[in-house]
Amino acid sequence: MKHILAVAAASLAASGNAVMAQQTEGAAGGGRASAVTAPVSIADVGAVSPALAAFIQGRLQGEVWQRPQMRARDRSVVTVAVLVARNQPAEMPAQFALALDHGLKPAELSEIILHLAFYTGLGNALAAIPAARQVFVARGIDVDALPAASGDRLPLNEAAEAARAAGVQQNFGVVAPGVVQYTTDVLFRDLWLRPALVPRDRSLVTVAALVATGQVAQIPYHLNRAMDNGLTQAEASELLTQLAFYSGWPSVFSAMPVFKDVFAKRAG
Repeated sequence: MKHILAVAAASLAASGNAVMAQQTEGAAGGGRASAVTAPVSIADVGAVSPALAAFIQGRLQGEVWQRPQMRARDRSVVTVAVLVARNQPAEMPAQFALALDHGLKPAELSEIILHLAFYTGLGNALAAIPAARQVFVARGIDVDALPAASGDRLPLNEAAEAARAAGVQQNFGVVAPGVVQYTTDVLFRDLWLRPALVPRDRSLVTVAALVATGQVAQIPYHLNRAMDNGLTQAEASELLTQLAFYSGWPSVFSAMPVFKDVFAKRAG
């Protein structure tokens, strides 16, 4: 089923090419507007809400982003995941660029967008293409620096995957056999094995997106998987702090009982 991921990657690439064509036509006076959302400056924010501008510069940038419980790179991973998952393009150019400044590789940013095509929908991933393309072009990043559709995969834990697949088949094989089959073939035997994101970071992206989109029922499996993949409890806790500011307090408070239960069960 690797051809399915190749189709997804080709779709993302085609969208990026279409965006560049629109930008070129607009610059040449062709009358078509750029597909890239204009970034919102702090001056723009201050002209509408001085209090929000002060909060962003003070509490958010000056305090939350400086908290030592999570590396700046990981905060960027979480924030990028939220913006893509919730289709919030206004902040994407600035946050994508900041993520690269914090040490995220272009290949990793590309892979996050691909991953979220499956966990938050193809449309949300495609909506992130213009901003990512804008940042890549500005920094001279070309396709050679990005993960290919095919290639080597990480080793598969056959026993763990067999147990996961058996459980899903037992619960839902009659309900939606196609979903069950593609979950195995596309997600867990291909997407999750792509080496452009280490498993810990792929799990971080997944959990952040699940919380941000209110998919509480899916959190226990993926939070446990994240911690099995190396995410610490302290980092998982701080993930919620970062998410409170970028996905909102209600989504975080809806997720906190699930996190509490997972933490308690893992503690024995």
